[in-house]
Amino acid sequence: MSWISKLQLRWKVGSAGQVILILLTFTCTGLTVVYLMKPILKSIFGMNAPGWATVAYYFLILPIYNVILLLYGFIFGQFQFFWNFEKRLMRRIFSIFRKN
Repeated sequence: MSWISKLQLRWKVGSAGQVILILLTFTCTGLTVVYLMKPILKSIFGMNAPGWATVAYYFLILPIYNVILLLYGFIFGQFQFFWNFEKRLMRRIFSIFRKN
């Protein structure tokens, strides 16, 4: 069984083409977030951002990443998959806070 077939079963999608589109969506989202990092840090902290600013960026980028993921999911025709993905992610995140 190929890795694409394994992902197809795990994600419960209909075709290998959908798996490729989902992977492309994750790739584009990650590249966009990395591309935005320097301009965001530069606009907030100036030319020399302190080291802790990078850590703060990673915490602040999570909601932006999720919105960009949904946007690319829409562009690549996989919005429903990523909408369900985001709902599962949010349930997991908020269930961690409820247990404590």
